[in-house]
Amino acid sequence: MPNIKSAKKRVKVAATKTAANKIVKSNLKTSIKKANAAIESNATDKDTAVRVAIKKIDQAAAKGILKKNTASRRKSALARKLNATA
Repeated sequence: MPNIKSAKKRVKVAATKTAANKIVKSNLKTSIKKANAAIESNATDKDTAVRVAIKKIDQAAAKGILKKNTASRRKSALARKLNATA
């Protein structure tokens, strides 16, 4: 545990940001899994599920949780899977 006041604050701030980022990452993973499941089961709402997942990916990239190229790669993979079923 740090002794200096500013270092103590940094520990608290880092913990807060880590928790917030973890929530966003968890929601992102859930939406991607739902989109993949909808594509594999050929559900009627697969387009909306993919659109929601792409939106979550964009939001995570905008917040700096995902890197730009990682976000692009994940969106591309979802689009490829969706187009392969069509």
